[in-house]
Formats: sequence, C-alpha cells, structure tokens
Amino acid sequence: MPDGTATAHLILPKLASVFREGYDLGKLRKDALAGLTVAIVALPLSMAIAVASGVPPARGLYTAIVGGFVVSALGGSRYQIGGPAGAFIVLVAATTAAFGVQGLLLAVLLSGILLTAAGLLRIGSLIRHIPHAVTVGFTCAIAATILASQIKDLGGLKLAGAEPGPFFPKLAALGQVLGTANAAALAIGLGSAALIFGVRRLRPSWPGMLIAVVAASAVAALLRLPVETIGTRFGGIPHSLPAPALPAATPELIWKVLPAALSFTLLGGVESLLSAKVADGLTGRKHRSNMELVAQGLANVASAVFGGICVTGTIARTATNVRAGAQSPVAGMLHSAFVLLFMLLAAPLASYIPLAALAGVLVVVCWNMAEKREFARLLGDWRTAAVLLATFGVTLAKDLTFGIIAGCVVAAVFALMRKAVPEEGD
Repeated sequence: MPDGTATAHLILPKLASVFREGYDLGKLRKDALAGLTVAIVALPLSMAIAVASGVPPARGLYTAIVGGFVVSALGGSRYQIGGPAGAFIVLVAATTAAFGVQGLLLAVLLSGILLTAAGLLRIGSLIRHIPHAVTVGFTCAIAATILASQIKDLGGLKLAGAEPGPFFPKLAALGQVLGTANAAALAIGLGSAALIFGVRRLRPSWPGMLIAVVAASAVAALLRLPVETIGTRFGGIPHSLPAPALPAATPELIWKVLPAALSFTLLGGVESLLSAKVADGLTGRKHRSNMELVAQGLANVASAVFGGICVTGTIARTATNVRAGAQSPVAGMLHSAFVLLFMLLAAPLASYIPLAALAGVLVVVCWNMAEKREFARLLGDWRTAAVLLATFGVTLAKDLTFGIIAGCVVAAVFALMRKAVPEEGD
C-alpha cells in the first residue's frame, strides 16, 4: 500500500484519492464507529473551549460541525479532525474582548483567506521547519495560560471587574479574590478532572470527558448545588445551525483585527500541520501539507460565516480517530454529523452543565497538552534550552506571535554562530 509520499505535493483532497482507490461498506462501518467515538470526545471539549474563549458554547459546536466537516472533506490528511482547539483560547478571548464577536468572526474569516493563500503558494513545507524547541516552548506556554484562564470558573471566584487577559496580571487579580471561592464549584471542577484521569487509567477506551460532564451535571442538578451552569450564564444552546452570514466589515475594523488574523494564521498553520504529522506517525501515511493549509483556510472561512470560531487540526481528537479505526476522511465528516445530531436532539440538556465541570475538562487538556518530559529533556542542552525558554517566557509575558518570533530569532542566531565558528569536531 503506498504511503502517499509520491503525491504529498499535490493540491488535491485526500478524500478524492480515497474514492479513487475504492470505498466500500466495510470501510464506511469503521469510519462511522470512529466518527462517533471522536464526536463523544469533541462534544464536551468544543463547548469547554468556547466558554474559555469568552464566547457562548454553541459557537464551539458550530466550529466542530462546520469547520470540522470542511477540514475532513477537503483536507490533505486521511485522518485529521478539525475543530476548536485549546491553543487558540487566549487569542480568541483577547480578540473578543477587544473587538467583540463581530470583530472575532472577521479575524477568523481573514485568517481563513490567508491560510488558503499560504497553501496555494505552497508555504506548508516552510511552516514545518519551525524549530522543535519553539513548538514545545509555545505549546507549554499555551497550556499554562489556559490553566490560568480556568481558575476563575474552576473555583467559582468572584471578580469585582473584568478578568485581566495577560498571564501575570490575571494571576495577581485571581490571587486577591481567592477568599470568594465557591466550595461546590471547586468540588465539581476538581472532581470532574479527577474522574477523567481515573477513567483514562482504568478504562482508557471509555469517553472520560463526556462521563465526567454528565456526572457533574447530574450531581449539580439533583443536589441543587449553587454553581453557575451553561443555562444560567448563556441561556442554553440553540437547536440548529444559524443561517450563514458574512461578519460585519469596514476598512477600519479590518485593519484593527489584522494582527489577530495573522496570529490565528500562524498558530493555525503550525497546529494543523503538527496534528497531521502526528497522524502520519501513527499510520505510516504522508499528508499533503499545502492541501491541508487550503482546507484549514476554507474551514475557517466557513466557520466564520456560520458564527464559529477558529478551526485547526486537533492532535488529541486526530489521534483518537486513528486509534478508533478510521479508514478515511469520511470518519471526520461523520464526526461533525454526530455533533450536529446532538445539537438537534439534546440541546436542552446542555443547560445543566456546570461551568466548573467544563473548567475541569480543560485542566485535563492542559495537563495533556504540556509536553513536560520533552520540556525537561530540551533543557539538557544550553542552546535548545535558550530557544525553549525564550519562546516560553515571551509567550507568557506577551503573546504567542511574539513568542514564536523570539524563539526563531534565538535559534537563527545560534545557527549563524555555529556556521561562522564551527565547534571543535564539526
């Protein structure tokens, strides 16, 4: 069976190759089972990421349904699962706070156009050359930032004003109101995280996140715990997708959100290709990086038109898809269909979900996202440690874009030094 290396340069969806090779009922059954498995994982995660990003949970579901479908239908990977990702939480929250939901949707739309252009210009291979220490540095910094953003809902803390966006001011503000912690919310949040870890350890094939969210919702409702829920904050989620509409745009607003769109583009390109690479490692296949960028771009355009947030390839859901026996991109398309089915049939139940439980879900996401062992290993060499810490520190202190730039600059300086003054034995 060819691994796809010979066609990796093509601007051609993998779905077309799959149908050309032959697709039968047996493969459809396996894809349907994999799609259902991923949907069970994506359902609570999509809502949790949306809430953490400062938008209603429904927008996370729109992203998984519309964006996820386009990523699979047009993507350059057989197994990639697209949807909202934890890596975008900080950027989305900051953009929403600064420009409102319409500004966010416009930034997502512009990012989609830029990603599509990057794929058509065949820039995908260049993104893959970002130093490994840089990717580990910004991934760990993002995990730390997301964790900080969940402290408020996890503990039911009450702030007098708006929660600061930057990492260090956020921690300082939250530290001052620790006395307002809600014991019931904290128990729900920590209990949800503990249950997910426990299920993963004892029954790894079970959907730990969904089990935890359902259990937390039942306990909170039956005991009438004084905790904030999706219903109390957002009024629940709608029963259907919204009508497609272009976000409001003016030249002035486009100029203002352009930096955010560039950040979405950079992170989306890196994250999606890393995820596709993970799928390659698990399957022995070869993804089409430029086609993947085109698909990610079109998915972001579609997501913005339907009111969703940023779409990217998601490593954990993609790995789940592979392990569940997916055969083709049809699995990812069916995952989106299953999430849509939930929204159509069970939307009222989402109102009972405690926000602390969703925060607990994201605590687990942060723990899994942080490449702790790799971070420690890279500290063993002073050069990679400098690149790693520059990326990590600047991302926490400033933002992701500056962090990546800082890490790449440090790596480039070391590369030039090594070339100018070769070490002994080189």
